[in-house]
Formats: sequence, structure tokens, C-alpha cells
Amino acid sequence: MRSLQTIIADIEASRQDMIDATVEMISIPALAPINGGTGEGKKADYLITKTEGFDEVRRYDVPDLSDPSVRRSNIVAVKKGKKKGTVWIVAHMDVVPTGDESLWDTPPFSPSVRDGRIYGRGTEDDGQSVISSMFAARQFLGEDLNGMSLGVAWVADEETTSSCGIQYLLDKGIFTEDDVIIVPDYCTKDGARIDVAEKHILWLKFAVEGKTTHASTPHLGINAYRVSTSLLTDLLKTFEERFSNGSDIYLPRKSTFEPTKRIATVENINTIPGYDEFCMDIRLNPDYRPQDVLDAAEEVCRAYEASTGAKISVETVQMSVAGVPSDTDTEGYRAFAKSIEEVMGIVPVPVGIAGGTCSNFFRLKGLNAYAWQTGDGSLHAPNEYLVIDNLVNDTKVFATLFYKLCM
Repeated sequence: MRSLQTIIADIEASRQDMIDATVEMISIPALAPINGGTGEGKKADYLITKTEGFDEVRRYDVPDLSDPSVRRSNIVAVKKGKKKGTVWIVAHMDVVPTGDESLWDTPPFSPSVRDGRIYGRGTEDDGQSVISSMFAARQFLGEDLNGMSLGVAWVADEETTSSCGIQYLLDKGIFTEDDVIIVPDYCTKDGARIDVAEKHILWLKFAVEGKTTHASTPHLGINAYRVSTSLLTDLLKTFEERFSNGSDIYLPRKSTFEPTKRIATVENINTIPGYDEFCMDIRLNPDYRPQDVLDAAEEVCRAYEASTGAKISVETVQMSVAGVPSDTDTEGYRAFAKSIEEVMGIVPVPVGIAGGTCSNFFRLKGLNAYAWQTGDGSLHAPNEYLVIDNLVNDTKVFATLFYKLCM
């Protein structure tokens, strides 16, 4: 059996191979049909050629919900061990749209290597983790595993609904309560935090219907803009008073209620707008139920209808309920935290986050999952990049975890 030191040295020596594989993979777009793409099929065609040596490789091509002619591809590869359970690294293949390409210094799908970074759409999110899991697993494919099995899952649809990705695989029973599940899709620069919990996510749209009139005769109309502005102020006050509990595990520790999207009202200044709408992004501490927020919103809106004569509707655009926080008193968590410490030289702490990763889908099924990655936070932005040292160090962390639990 090779030593861990030899494995770490081999990973360091594979640095150029990792760069080359990243460049090849990132050059293959993997966008959802609703974002103008054709799914992950071509990227999966490439990645499945990198699974030689696993005992079992399965590909799941799932019809897209919005366009069933498009297949959303998932790859699950396992090297079998002698003990119960599998140590999984779960990374997603799909990417977000490039946005305004004039803001990019180089074409988003023509990766550029410079200054210790690889630039391109999908590098940090989540190509870094696809490649790090690939090269960590490679270190063990020629070994007899006396411990747990080793698995990688490269999944689809994370940037949209996950229905054709991790949710589909969970429904297929791919993962069990005996598994150790790592989801490298939450990044910090130093790797000092492990995501073990997430907040509820609630997106609401408020539509206000008033009555249009000339601006010189406001008494003849109902100014939807005026009503919505006052409504928003009262909603914020109500939410922040009623849902004020915080928890030190979360960053930030309290629930957040942020006004975000708003439409244009009228084209000319001298018209009273008869319609307005705005949206809120709410990240709710799990002390509360999303339905409690909806009830409070309806209460405030009904009061405004009565006092202004406007008609107000509340639409739930998205609701993601948080699962029970993952247990940190497990062999898997301790081995993972120790692996991070040994490679990164820092003792990581468990945290809850306001963002959403597919680790929450595991928690909703009663499974422990831990999200972690190192990164600069360039995801979703123009000129997205990964830091090559982060790519290599993440690979060393995952290989160290495999060594501890699978060998």
C-alpha cells in the first residue's frame, strides 16, 4: 500500500495534467435549455472517458423538465471497498450563462491560463471540484480498498432546479445513511469553514394594481408606485421584528429580507403609475417556517388594500426548505475536518450558510452532507477563474479523506 506522503507527492506532480484536463472540460459548455443550452451531454461524453479503473460506472440521462428532447446527464462512478458505505465527492457539471461577453477579457469557453489561474465560465463553479475529485480518486483506483467504497458523482441541473440531477439520484437510492457525502460547492479562501446547514430560501413577488391618471390629478387615481414603496417599508419592518432570532452558526447570523428586482413603472414623468411590482429575496433562519413569513406578508398586504384601495397579490416564486443540519459528531465529519487541517494547516469550523447547495437535498432526505471548497468567490461573475493552487490543494484534501476512510 502506498503511503499518504507518496499520494500527496503524486498529486503535486500531476499539476499540469490537472490544468490540461480543466481546460479541455471548461471548453465544453453545459447550460440548461432554459438558459439557451443543450444540457451536460457533451461534457459527460468527455468526462466518462476519464473513469477508467472504477469498478462501476453508470450514466443517467434524464429528460429536461422544460424541454424533454434534451437529456441532462449524470455520471456515478464507484471503486468498491470491503466495508459498508461509500465516501462520495459530489460536483456539478452545469454552468450559469456567460452574461455580457464584452465584460470578459477572454472568451468564456476558451479557457485561459495565466497568473496562476484558469479563466473561463464554470472554472470555480464547479469545474474545480469535478477535476479535484477526479484526480483524488485516481490515486486509489489501482489499490485494494480495505475500508469504505470510494465514489464520485458528477451531476446535472444544479444551477437550475437539481430535479434532473441530485434529486433524481437521491430518488434512485444511490446514496445511503452509511455514506460520507462531501459537496465541494461552498468556497472560502482559506478552507476554514465547512457548511453543515443552510437557511430556508424564499423568493416573493408583490404586485400592486392601482389606477392610472395624470400626475396633476393624483386624487383621481391610485399611485401603485407610492403604495408599493410604503408597503415595502412596512414589510421590512414587520419581517425584521417578527423574525429577529439569530444563530451564531449562520453567516449572517440573522434572517435577511432583501428587496431585489423591480420593474419600470411608466415611461413619462407626468403619469401616475397604475401598476408596480417588486421582488424580495429572503434567507430565513430555520427557527421559523416560510409559511409564517407568507402569513405575515398577506396580513400586511390586506391592510394596505383596505387603506389604499389598491389590489395587492403575493406570489411565491421559489421556496427551498432547509433540511436538518448535518451531524458533526460522526467519523466522516471528523475525518474530513482532519484532512483539511493536515493539508491546509487550519482547523475548520462548522457553519450554516444563506446560499443554497445541493447538500441541502441530502439533508432533506435525512443524510449528512458537508459542503467545502477553497476559492476566491469569482463564481457567476465575468472573468470567472479558479486558482490552480486551490485546485491542487482540494485534490490533496479529498485524497487524504479517501486514504483515511477507504484504505
